[in-house]
Amino acid sequence: MKINVSRQKPRVLTWQAVFSMLMFVFMYLPIVVLAFYSFNQSPYSARWQGLTLEWYGKLFSDQRILSALENSLIVAFCAVGIAAILGTLMAVGLARYQFLGKSLYRGVSYLPLIIPDIAIAVATLVFLAAFAIPLSIWTIVCAHVVFCLAYVCLVVSSQLTHLDPHLEEAALDLGATPVQAFIKVLLPQLIPGVVAGCLLAFVLSLDDFLIASFTAGSGSNTLPMEIFSRIRTGVKPDINALSVILILVSGIVALIAELIRASGQRKNSH
Repeated sequence: MKINVSRQKPRVLTWQAVFSMLMFVFMYLPIVVLAFYSFNQSPYSARWQGLTLEWYGKLFSDQRILSALENSLIVAFCAVGIAAILGTLMAVGLARYQFLGKSLYRGVSYLPLIIPDIAIAVATLVFLAAFAIPLSIWTIVCAHVVFCLAYVCLVVSSQLTHLDPHLEEAALDLGATPVQAFIKVLLPQLIPGVVAGCLLAFVLSLDDFLIASFTAGSGSNTLPMEIFSRIRTGVKPDINALSVILILVSGIVALIAELIRASGQRKNSH
């Protein structure tokens, strides 16, 4: 009686795996170094003197940082709130209705996703100057609505592709008005996509520097603008600490948005 003993072949490290590892190191090693130097006791990042949490504590007593954070949150919440309403309606209109120039309108609505930020910033500044609109925190909000709208519409549109259109038709056949069918049937199914799109747009608005710097008025510094103004004299550990916090917040919000979006798609597919 022969007994066959299967031997597993040793795993060979392929070039694809090596390339992937190198790409991850290239992308995330600077973030690791940034986080490491945020605990540096020395006020200068170029010299290591020991571990400390002093710089994280100083952030919460820095009035300029707190004021910039307040401005960033006002801009992000206002821009995302407006984009959530308009982006959802735009996505539903593009998916459910036929009208003249629909293909052109669909292409134009997604342009902010591919146009460079510098082009959007310059175009917005020229538009504001042409109508003599004074720059303030609200002009930043208007500029951020432009690209937040595109991201919310994109995520909600992807959610719409997984929904059954016959549910709305059934609601209309049972006597519901189009508005009632939208509010009571379609909107509850779109909530995961709306929330995911809003979270993604919130992160992008919170992290934006280029568009905000072109459309901000006097005393309307956002957090990225405040960081940029400080690193002109050298990168200090307090800026490193602030950058680490922003990276963590952005990563957590983006992860939550993706989990909500994926959960909504699985729920609607069943």
